[in-house]
Amino acid sequence: MDLREEQPGDREAVRNLHLEAFGDHGTVVGELTDALRDTLTPDCGLSLVAEQAGQVVGHVLFSRSLLDAPRRLVDVQVLSPLAVRPSHQRKGVGAALVSSGVRILAQRAVPLVFLEGDPAYYARFGFVPGGELGFRKPSLRIPDAAFQVLRLPAYEDWMTGTLVYSQLFWQHDAVGLRDADA
Repeated sequence: MDLREEQPGDREAVRNLHLEAFGDHGTVVGELTDALRDTLTPDCGLSLVAEQAGQVVGHVLFSRSLLDAPRRLVDVQVLSPLAVRPSHQRKGVGAALVSSGVRILAQRAVPLVFLEGDPAYYARFGFVPGGELGFRKPSLRIPDAAFQVLRLPAYEDWMTGTLVYSQLFWQHDAVGLRDADA
């Protein structure tokens, strides 16, 4: 398996991967990914793919958001989405993508990475519930345990406050859980 930065020619393969990995929610995730990808710059954000036998089997995207800290706004990254082709799940693809992305972001002096996800999965990378460290989630629809943060070496103790998602997460209604009965 090879890990590399996503290239323009990977766009359709990444979209198809999200459709396959996320089922009914795949269209929203694919559209969010396309929109977030367009905001990435060489120094801010990161989109990685895992490739095996010439096929994209995994993808992770890190994009810019803000932490509204008392001292000032802080540029942070949000890990979303992470997808692995169902036939390649539970084989270390996702772990390799997350680990590689976090390593690159640490080298870029990113102080914090946030995500919404399964604590049982992300704890292995050092993610912890954000509320326990004084961070506030951007929406009440995010379950407390799912709102997670990873502090990287550039983190400073004064960097606490409310995560402010990029407007694209709101435009695509990709924040927290919606009540299915509403």
